[in-house]
Amino acid sequence: MMSEKHTFITEQDAPRIYQIRLEDHLGRQWTDWFDSLTITLTDDGYTILTGPVVDQAALHGVLKKVRDLGLTLISVNPQ
Repeated sequence: MMSEKHTFITEQDAPRIYQIRLEDHLGRQWTDWFDSLTITLTDDGYTILTGPVVDQAALHGVLKKVRDLGLTLISVNPQ
């Protein structure tokens, strides 16, 4: 009997949208460094990075960049 291999794309396989809140304003020159994340500067002095992150390893990569810039992480929220 031949077994068929099926590939299913689940919600777990799709990139998840994250909102990462940072203390202080991050300059827009960092847009390319944060790949597909949008940088939003809030009136109350925060920076919000928003966009798709393909998996947990990629999320940790983004958080490493935040750390390397010496930024203060306020929150990480999946959307």
